[in-house]
Amino acid sequence: MNGELPVVVVGAGPVGLAAAAELRERGLEPLVLERGPAAGTAVAQWHHVRLFSPWPELVAPAAVRLLEPTGWRPPDPTYPTGREWAERYLRPLAAALGEQVRFGAEVVGVARRGRDRVVDAGRETEPLTVHVRRSGGGEERITARALIDASGTSGTPNPLGGDGLPALGERAATGRITYQVPDLTDSAVRDRYAGRHVVVAGSGHSALTALVAFAGLAENDPATRVSWVLRRGTVGDAFGGGAADQLPARGALGARAREAVATGAIRVVTGFRTRAVESGSDGRLTLAPDAGDRIEDVDEVVVLTGFRPDLSWLSELRLELDATLQAPVALAPLIDPNVHSCGTVYPHGVRELSHPEPGVFLAGMKSYGRAPTFLALTGYEQVRSIAAALAGDRAAAERVELVLPETGVCGGAGVFDEPSQDGGFCGTPAGAEPISLSAPH
Repeated sequence: MNGELPVVVVGAGPVGLAAAAELRERGLEPLVLERGPAAGTAVAQWHHVRLFSPWPELVAPAAVRLLEPTGWRPPDPTYPTGREWAERYLRPLAAALGEQVRFGAEVVGVARRGRDRVVDAGRETEPLTVHVRRSGGGEERITARALIDASGTSGTPNPLGGDGLPALGERAATGRITYQVPDLTDSAVRDRYAGRHVVVAGSGHSALTALVAFAGLAENDPATRVSWVLRRGTVGDAFGGGAADQLPARGALGARAREAVATGAIRVVTGFRTRAVESGSDGRLTLAPDAGDRIEDVDEVVVLTGFRPDLSWLSELRLELDATLQAPVALAPLIDPNVHSCGTVYPHGVRELSHPEPGVFLAGMKSYGRAPTFLALTGYEQVRSIAAALAGDRAAAERVELVLPETGVCGGAGVFDEPSQDGGFCGTPAGAEPISLSAPH
């Protein structure tokens, strides 16, 4: 009976839609639940950012096979923006899947039917119940044979606070703090930052993207001041692998950020772990660290310190997650940013992504927990393997073959003075030069 039920996929982003295409190709019934109003809602948040990967690395093979009969053709091998990725690929793919994708459907909980996580009996035989809240009001429960959580991490950015929790006063200052790369091509957004003192916090590719953009803003408006705040004790390898990066656009981004710092357009503050955000009577902010000098007269803060998975609605399922990365325990050693770059991550699939809870998988960026620098290619291979396993083709599921481009650098944010990377999205504002971003969920 369970075999007749749908496989629920959470999230209509690149990996979720790829999962649906893989399931459908294998004769399984996918049901994609997306809380946003359209495919690629999370991608639309960084519509102005150009990706590090060219089109051939951003489309899933099963998705192409589903789309081509509709007359769709893969775009030329250029570097698309987030907007182009959504409009030219994700939304046509969702349309091809038709009623197998539901929008305005937020998953708020998943459990084994009639059992909380404490009950042993029936976990191998009873289906899952997926609790859904509809955007128009009302709730429903969907019975499913399996769950693929490809909801990503973009909705849960890491805070400014240096201990992983919001700094004192951080929530109260949200009017002057943003947690994504600003679109400085938008005149209203540009006016918000021009001529101001802007602090950029973070050392991953997203932070480099913002630094390059703000350096350009400061060149046109010299009254603009930019302070770059790093938790680590040195800049180290934050600029990336340069020529060693097999994604040339990503290497070029680091080179441009290095140049901006070298020219003096950006003030660098290392070893700064924010304890408090204080608001002055004039509305400006002061950032106070655990130790050392304060950063005063701050107008705007751009926090780009990575993302983390939202596990709250999975609390009734038996997940086995690494205590440090919050990634599946079998996957965590393969993606530890203190050891691996995304180019040295061992190819992995259903074996590494399985949990004690039967038929439940975290895929895409969410499977990486707090590890940074996830590529779309990785997610596509993950869901290909998962779909094969759910269809009973164990040989195909375990035959994981994937070659990823070497980054030249990667690292974690948990070390104070060693080279590291806060992680998360990475990219550059869209423009004539294709300098961009590794794919999110």
